[in-house]
Amino acid sequence: MTETFESTDPSTGAVIWTGAAAAAHDVDRAVAAGRAAFAAWRDTPIAEREGLLHRFAAELDADLPRLANAISREVGKPPWEATAEVRTMIAKVAISVEAYAQRCAEFRNGPAVTRFRPHGVVAVFGPFNYPGHLANGHIVPALLAGNCVVFKPSEQAPMVAEVTVEAWRRAGVPDGVLGLLQGARATGEALAAHPDLDGLFLTGSSATGRAIHRASADRPERILALEMGGNNPLFVHDVADIEAAALVVAQSAWLTAGQRCTCARRLIVVDGPRADVLLGRVAEIARGIRVGPPDADPEPFMGPVISAQAAEAVLAAQRDLIARGAVALVPVNHLMSDTGLCTPGLLDVTDVADRADEEIFGPLLQVVRVPDVSAAIREANATAYGLAAGLVSDDPALYERFAREVRAGIVNWNQQLTGASSAAPFGGVGLSGNHRPSAFFAVDYCSYPVASIEVPELRAPDILPPGLVA
Repeated sequence: MTETFESTDPSTGAVIWTGAAAAAHDVDRAVAAGRAAFAAWRDTPIAEREGLLHRFAAELDADLPRLANAISREVGKPPWEATAEVRTMIAKVAISVEAYAQRCAEFRNGPAVTRFRPHGVVAVFGPFNYPGHLANGHIVPALLAGNCVVFKPSEQAPMVAEVTVEAWRRAGVPDGVLGLLQGARATGEALAAHPDLDGLFLTGSSATGRAIHRASADRPERILALEMGGNNPLFVHDVADIEAAALVVAQSAWLTAGQRCTCARRLIVVDGPRADVLLGRVAEIARGIRVGPPDADPEPFMGPVISAQAAEAVLAAQRDLIARGAVALVPVNHLMSDTGLCTPGLLDVTDVADRADEEIFGPLLQVVRVPDVSAAIREANATAYGLAAGLVSDDPALYERFAREVRAGIVNWNQQLTGASSAAPFGGVGLSGNHRPSAFFAVDYCSYPVASIEVPELRAPDILPPGLVA
């Protein structure tokens, strides 16, 4: 019996998509189709593979309003943010082509030649927070390198995946080269455990990434690229422009309703009057942020979190912190039951003992007051994660120290943490990733180098080693 599941609008709770969940036999068929298509796709000239990618980008551009609307309806992003996501998807094609040319082109050194080869059939697991862009960030370079892809999107964003794959099909992707498997946990587990996968690329939670890593423990031949979350610190110190600093904090903490993996989770300040001024202004911004459904007029800055359950998880985390001594400078409030609509929150957790090192995936920013800069850096590093960290400061010497001592894959200075570049590597260390950064470096994990020594004319060596008699 085929299992069905639904996707809901997080702003209203209304069902907007219903479909069938892929069962184990569907997973088998999708992987087998990729295997059957692989040799031909691998041998397709790179210029033709690039051509497919450029046609896909053109299809996205032509269908931009429809895809942006799907993103808004399914994950709650305001139109300005959903449109920006689609434009990032379009730009990913040119960036991937450039990255592949720089990092994976054939190169020679005398008779030594290095070429890059695709892995084969790879699975891509997409997240809900960037249902188009982050899955696209794996799929585009994987196809460019000559892999076949089986795409399993988040069960909370199946409609966005369908619209995206339709664009690939209009662009002319060959049968079997890109397969789509809809479904929830059971579908994902069946795909991750499939014995005929050559690689698995994930953007998701640390818990999911660790589960996939464990499931692949006896498969060292399988390439894993795991993009996971973070308990990201943002340190603000020694700034003259408090207004600019407060705006950096707000955009670091509350863009995408706090559902970007690079969002600031901990705001670190050196205790004193200047910290109080900064926190007062950040609190004012939080109270004034316009929250609402994507179709609200005027347009909101912040839409809902992905579901009513996700909103309740944020509220539960807030209640726990307050019960253990946190002070609510601005509390998170649930605006409407059965939806993900909630307001941004700011908690001073300085006096909370044994704070959990966890990613609260929503609009809740925790303030930690410290006595000095050294304590601030220790607090920044007090996490098993290591995705993003930031410093807001007028002191270049402090940034040099911060960038040298803080352990994270992304370290920003006077820039919101949520401002990552597709033209640079994107990834973290610790529980945030497995040293396979994506974005500009995604092409690295989509292929492997083959080294050859090539001598066109065979002839015996002039000098033989001792003991080898000609």
